[in-house]
Amino acid sequence: MISHDAFRRLSTVVAIAGLASSAGLAGAQTDYPARPLRFLVGAAPGGATEILARAIGTRLGEKFRQQVVIDTRPGANHIIAGEINLQAAPDGYTIQMIPEGWVINASVYSKLPFDPVRDFTPIGTVAMVPNVLVIHPSISAKTVPEFIALAQRRPGEMSYGTSGVGSPSHMSAEFFKILAKVEYTHVPYKGSGLSLIDLMGGHLQLSFPSVPASFPHVKAGRLRALGVTTVKRASALPDVPTIQESGVAGFEVSGWYGVIAPRGVVKPLVERLNREINAVLQMPELSSFLAGQGADPLTGTPEAFAAAMANDRVKWAKVVKSAGIKMR
Repeated sequence: MISHDAFRRLSTVVAIAGLASSAGLAGAQTDYPARPLRFLVGAAPGGATEILARAIGTRLGEKFRQQVVIDTRPGANHIIAGEINLQAAPDGYTIQMIPEGWVINASVYSKLPFDPVRDFTPIGTVAMVPNVLVIHPSISAKTVPEFIALAQRRPGEMSYGTSGVGSPSHMSAEFFKILAKVEYTHVPYKGSGLSLIDLMGGHLQLSFPSVPASFPHVKAGRLRALGVTTVKRASALPDVPTIQESGVAGFEVSGWYGVIAPRGVVKPLVERLNREINAVLQMPELSSFLAGQGADPLTGTPEAFAAAMANDRVKWAKVVKSAGIKMR
């Protein structure tokens, strides 16, 4: 049996160790960041995810006076990058840019290596990005109603590319298919940039990429934009009507993008990252750049982002079920 004096000495040692640990943690937070940050991107370059991560990461690095390394790990609708994030230390040095499709994975894949909401730490939203229905210029349709009529005359003959199964571009196309009563074939890629290359090459007929990914090609005439997926027109494409105002009642897809970190990041670091990213998004030059690309900056708290992820997970589960989308 331990003596009273020995117990007191042991308690003192434990208390000192706890204080030292707390002091070390506090010191680490005070010095943060003391080395470069890794910013994971789960899609190929050229899409909205990479465009947003690179633009925000550059300004964040300037504020932190540390390099923010963009680490692209495309594949499986951001799941590959998510696995790397999952295994990273929860020290604030690994973050990941995700699209709304991240939470759709929970409904599309029967087996996931993680829970997209529960197993990560939400940092905050960064932008609201509409998708847009674009077609190859060789397609005769000039409006959404004309395209629907053409697709109904040619059921299953046309193909569309996406940045992956369960991605916002995929969900936009499937939702449109349900409401417009058309049929076409899905061809998934590892990023919207790759699918757009094949679309411009005439190997595909249509797609629903993000506005930032497709905007330069629309302006150059390499693609024809027929309608945006949001209820309001995109600032970068003011002459392109919404799909809803073009006659497809009830159609709306408003895709958010946000930043997450490994599960277990302490609250002070979460708050610091959230505060700094929100400050970056409010920089006039960045805000103007994103708006010009068709991405509206969207700041918010980690708690609000967590709620949005949970709500949209439920919303898109209904579309996935109706469309019969499933991956093993």
